[in-house]
Amino acid sequence: MSFVLHPVLINLATSSVPPEAESVSLGPLILIAVLLALVTIHLTSRIAGEVSIRIGFPSVLGELIGGVLVGSSLLSLLVFQEGTAGADLVEMAASSRLMEWIASTSGLGPETMAAVFANQSQIIDVLSELGVIILLFEIGLESDLGELLRVGPQAASVALIGVILPFVLGTLGLIYFFSIPVIAAVFAGAALTATSIGITARVLAEMQKLSSAEGQVIIGAAVLDDILGIVILAVVAGLAKTGEVQMTDISIIIVSAVAFLVGAIVLGRLLSPYTVGLIERLRSRGNPLIPALIATFMLAYVAQVIQLEAILGAFAAGLILGETELRGEIEEQNRPISDFLTPIFFVCVGAKTNLAVLNPAIPSNRDGLIIAAFLIVVAILGKLVAGLGVFGKPGINRYAIGVGMIPRGEVGLVFAGVGAATGVLSDSLDVSIIVMVIVTTFIAPLWLRQSFATPVPELEIDAETELTSLQDLQATVTHEEATEASRSSSGSVNVSEPEGSQS
Repeated sequence: MSFVLHPVLINLATSSVPPEAESVSLGPLILIAVLLALVTIHLTSRIAGEVSIRIGFPSVLGELIGGVLVGSSLLSLLVFQEGTAGADLVEMAASSRLMEWIASTSGLGPETMAAVFANQSQIIDVLSELGVIILLFEIGLESDLGELLRVGPQAASVALIGVILPFVLGTLGLIYFFSIPVIAAVFAGAALTATSIGITARVLAEMQKLSSAEGQVIIGAAVLDDILGIVILAVVAGLAKTGEVQMTDISIIIVSAVAFLVGAIVLGRLLSPYTVGLIERLRSRGNPLIPALIATFMLAYVAQVIQLEAILGAFAAGLILGETELRGEIEEQNRPISDFLTPIFFVCVGAKTNLAVLNPAIPSNRDGLIIAAFLIVVAILGKLVAGLGVFGKPGINRYAIGVGMIPRGEVGLVFAGVGAATGVLSDSLDVSIIVMVIVTTFIAPLWLRQSFATPVPELEIDAETELTSLQDLQATVTHEEATEASRSSSGSVNVSEPEGSQS
């Protein structure tokens, strides 16, 4: 998962400010645009999430579908910036219903509204990224570090199989079946390796399966998958630009990831008693959550600086604080913040989904849809087989683990975006990756819930079979006891007769 935080939210260069904007303060307009976007997002998440829960589906599925509804594919209430070209920006701003309403009430021209739109889009993007950071911090808090370490080998096995198998099958299949150029096929194959930890973790938390053995294997594998995804993205991006693989960069990323996770957890466990003692002596409002969030954001910052993922730092912070006695209090205080920020992430993922790529009436989509069907099969089978890689855990639900690794979400879109930016991917291949991401993202929440469901019919058959077996066993034991008693009786008669004759 690759999130690049925008270094400057209000990024209007003097030369790009339209003449009419020089006499207009953009700050209030940007604030209005952001507030309207947040109202739209949270109304959507509340309504769609509630409907989804009431019909027996995970709320995250409702948030994703609600995002599609208010996004550029349908209602165009939430439209996000793509690219920086002035003309394109004006056109995108004009396509947003929110920007259209603000323009009609303020009387400002299209260039000024494009500037407002660009900043609103970036601010919502950053809030979305904060949402997934808070989500992973929450997941870390609810995870058991000891259990994660115990399932570490199984998680590593699932992650490796789930990366290697889809990558190899996807790359070779595209080359031999569809005659895709090697570098483009490698890029598309790399997109198949990703796993969206945010979507799976949210569903597991809703089902209260996060602390189960399956949940811990999935989370551990998804974290490792995320690290491997960064490595693969660095490799294929370098391959696309220079045609060469920079082993030095790969080595640095791997060493940095291992050193960061191990160092953060070890150092955090050593310092946590002193930190907890200090926090307990504080009397100001907001304890212990604010100090916990400070630690979370610092670790997220360090992870981002060393070219890892901010969410890895947040997850590590949650794991560390989850081992302290403040865990319950932090979870309770963090819940409202998570409830506010996390839906922004999921609604935005849905809003950025372009349903136009699914339209077979568009000639340029047809080849992409055929390739997409192949990629979807490989994407699903590769992760299902990865679930079988769990060893030494009798009775564990390997099927659910495989399903939990299926959603690609925003991670797959990052691969598609980087590939399109480098010019490696053709239009049809770019469409196929996006379709694969859409399908795996939307089927996974419902499928994951089903995979954890107890198959009642099988249970009834098993119970009936077990009862029959017990009755047969009881009859056998009774028969053997009767036979043994008969033998003992006849044996005692035979023994007494010789004694009588002897006397």
